[in-house]
Amino acid sequence: MASETRSGFRSNLYSAIWSGRFDAQPGWKTGATRLLRFVLVLARDLAYGQLALRATGLVFTTLLSLVPLLALSFSVLKAFGVYNQIDPLLLRFLAPLGERSADVSKWIIKFIENLNFKVLGSIGLALLIYTVVSLMQKIEESVNYIWHVAQLRSLARRFSGYLSVLLIGPVLMFSVIGLASAIMAAPPVQRLLATEPFGGVVYALGQAIPVFFVIAVFVFAYRFAPNTRVRMNAALTGGIVAGLLWQLASWAFAEFARTSTQYAAIYSSFAIFLLFLIWLYLNWLILLLGASIAFYSQNPEYLVLEQGEPRLSNRMRERLGLMLMYMIGKSYFDGAAAWTFPGLTQRLGVPTYALQRVLDSLMHGGMLVQTGGDPPAYLPSRDIGSITLKDLLYAVRTAGEEQYLGPQSLPAPAEIESIMAKINAAIEDQVHALTLRDLVAPAPETPAPPTMPGARTLLA
Repeated sequence: MASETRSGFRSNLYSAIWSGRFDAQPGWKTGATRLLRFVLVLARDLAYGQLALRATGLVFTTLLSLVPLLALSFSVLKAFGVYNQIDPLLLRFLAPLGERSADVSKWIIKFIENLNFKVLGSIGLALLIYTVVSLMQKIEESVNYIWHVAQLRSLARRFSGYLSVLLIGPVLMFSVIGLASAIMAAPPVQRLLATEPFGGVVYALGQAIPVFFVIAVFVFAYRFAPNTRVRMNAALTGGIVAGLLWQLASWAFAEFARTSTQYAAIYSSFAIFLLFLIWLYLNWLILLLGASIAFYSQNPEYLVLEQGEPRLSNRMRERLGLMLMYMIGKSYFDGAAAWTFPGLTQRLGVPTYALQRVLDSLMHGGMLVQTGGDPPAYLPSRDIGSITLKDLLYAVRTAGEEQYLGPQSLPAPAEIESIMAKINAAIEDQVHALTLRDLVAPAPETPAPPTMPGARTLLA
């Protein structure tokens, strides 16, 4: 009896958390359910997903490209005369390593100063640039995986975008830092700072500015790194959480580095290198975790218990195909704004991957076309009176057969072929005369003609 009670409680709890859509629940329950799903899904991704594995891969790639990356950026900064500001920024990033952070900073800068581009030659310089670009590509691949984006940017867009970030980004960043320092050092500002309460307020802002700067870096990464359109509110949510986590991790790791004297006893001079690796890993893990938060904020339909891409059943694909053609055909027939992919995702609450598969099958079947806008919209490919529901269902049911297995590659006995033929004939019999126009603008029913009193008697 007790086991049945526990089983029933677990079943009710599972149903309360994972069943239904958010918009079908009361306001307070929607927020609580979404937050609980957020926590559970993020914990699942950290425990069983690829976040930790990809963070480890990024650490390895960072070790290979760290010195070339900094050397490429610092060479540009030298030309603008802001090279001396590099060491303080590097020290701040390495501050959680403790008192040995200055040694690591000097070690990295020494490597950079010893790097001679003239000695490398053209092949060496090309390999150096490739190493740097590979790190940027690895970051994009990891973020695209979180955002369920299978395709990278084109080679030209990748090359131009990566070099823009590497060459222009540091210049802009240090220009802002230098401008802020110049403003703070101006005599009128110094006199204002000596006056309370302005001095205390500016001091508090000075302590908060690094936090805002870290958040801004995360927001920029989440907004532009994935090869998809990311809404600003989603990037901001992920950036704020990741920035606060980074500050908390910096404090916690600094305490860990200060108290972990056993590492120095065991690993000797390698202890600081080991701590550096752990700190790099935590940074990449926080970056990927923030990207997951941004993704789930923009795509709450992915807050499901199962990991990976949600798969639709055959019945749901047919239902979704009919629903998509109805919505797109209805807006076209009424002269309303055409549906875009983000609008369809938000309206239907279907995971983007599953929705894209059905849309692709409809376009491949000649039912839909895309406009050239940004984002592109969907329109019927021809007059809605010529799009039959039989062809629509056939396009959805047979999607992918030309690329994977088709009926001809799976021979079946005559009995099974007969059953399949009857199923197809039954479907065709029910919808063969119906078109998309009948679906979006059904003809009004013709009322039966009135009968005169006594007519039945006369006919009899």
